[in-house]
Amino acid sequence: MNLLILAAGGQIARIVERRVLDEQQFDNVELTLGLRKSKRLSQLQDNPRVNILEVDLHDAQQVAQAMEGQDMVFVAVVDHDAKNTATRNVIAAARNQGVKRIISTSLLGLYDEVPGEFGRWNHRMVDSGLPASIQADRLLQESGIDYTTLRLPWLNDRDEVKYSITRKGEPFVGVSGSRQSIADVVLHIVADPSFANNDSIGIADPDTQGLDRPVY
Repeated sequence: MNLLILAAGGQIARIVERRVLDEQQFDNVELTLGLRKSKRLSQLQDNPRVNILEVDLHDAQQVAQAMEGQDMVFVAVVDHDAKNTATRNVIAAARNQGVKRIISTSLLGLYDEVPGEFGRWNHRMVDSGLPASIQADRLLQESGIDYTTLRLPWLNDRDEVKYSITRKGEPFVGVSGSRQSIADVVLHIVADPSFANNDSIGIADPDTQGLDRPVY
């Protein structure tokens, strides 16, 4: 499998990259890593399974070139652009190159699905970015390409991989989760592309359910 990771210098992306290269179950995965400054991943440049490209998600030509020959793309950054340029570029490039699967990072609260006091607090905190994220999710739904929207909780750097998943239409469970957990969900999809296919999933540590504020 050829996996393209865009915004590949981010923390979750780096966890995914490390596990793909270190774990035997992913030995068949070849990585193309796109990011604005390729030198940030210079430690991987000599790995025979890695191709590093300079890619600005707002540059349609760069995104299209990175998409050539890929089977799956993980967009490891939230689209906050009111015009959804990044999401539109990814969808157009995937269509043109015949890429079958998109994993896209987004926010919790897209569907007013976060209950209670935490839900009200979260809405205030993410309100400015919600319209762009809602539209990005809609564009993916209407793209005709198999996709998964990942609705991320408030993140922490704990080492524990522990999470529950909620589907679209269900109340969001939990308030926080580890970056390790989000990477684990991405890798679940890499290993089994049918997992969470054409769905928007909420991810969080269920032990944080009922709390009013994030856990760091």
